[in-house]
Amino acid sequence: MNLGFIGASGLMGHGMAKNLLAHGHRLALTVHRNRDRLADLFAAGAEEVGAPAVLAAQSDIVFLCVSGSPQVEQAMDGLLEAATAGLVVVDCSTSDPESSARLFERCAARGVVFVDAPLARSPVEAEAGRLNVMVGAEPAVFARIEPVLRGFAENVFHVGGPGSGHKIKLLNNFIAQAICTATAEAFAVGARAGVDLQQLVALVGAGPVNSGLFQAMAKTLHGDMDGLRFELDLARKDVRYYTHLAESLAVPSFVGEAVHQSLALASALGHGAKNVPALVEAQEQISGARLVPR
Repeated sequence: MNLGFIGASGLMGHGMAKNLLAHGHRLALTVHRNRDRLADLFAAGAEEVGAPAVLAAQSDIVFLCVSGSPQVEQAMDGLLEAATAGLVVVDCSTSDPESSARLFERCAARGVVFVDAPLARSPVEAEAGRLNVMVGAEPAVFARIEPVLRGFAENVFHVGGPGSGHKIKLLNNFIAQAICTATAEAFAVGARAGVDLQQLVALVGAGPVNSGLFQAMAKTLHGDMDGLRFELDLARKDVRYYTHLAESLAVPSFVGEAVHQSLALASALGHGAKNVPALVEAQEQISGARLVPR
């Protein structure tokens, strides 16, 4: 197929684009930043175009993998300048469901199909073509795009109609960040209480509380802050979208608000541009505990 991609210089987008090329698709890219990260894609045959409108005019499917809804909306403004009926736009970002619903209606009025297909797993799996994708789309649309998605995904979940993908992704990320924030807090309390944190890690690792996220946070106790390569400010944004979703449904979200505020505090303390494990550093500042060896 003729594919377009916005966001290929990102940690997830690069691997996705690389694997789409490897599966024989023709791929055109817009360049926003980090041109150096795109050199291998251009060497593999990707085409550079100057604007989203050009992608819309020449593509069967355009993928978006950007930071959040403001960036998705900006990209869609450009795509819809030249989009014609039949174009499929697949938003792989973690986006606000309310924004996605508005974009779905705007696209439908032009005969364009807007699909929400956010991602799970990490940049490592993106490069390996082993992401998880959760797709919100009508069955016929899903059947059309699933073979393309499998170019960069190991598991493709059709989770419901339009909008379902972004909603279930916010639930997934809320649970993930609740684990990370709880782990960082437990480390601080344990350290102040005189607990051997390595024994805590051993205990959790042998029982049902264990998870990959817990182990990624535990690496901070050895000075490894890159066990989870996900920017803290992006996690904060995702949980904010989750609390807005809960509020729109009149569902109390006490834990969600606590997780969001923990991330907001860590960002205010200067850790927003770091990876999520920097929550442990924020807990050091709050509690006075010494957790990360330096």
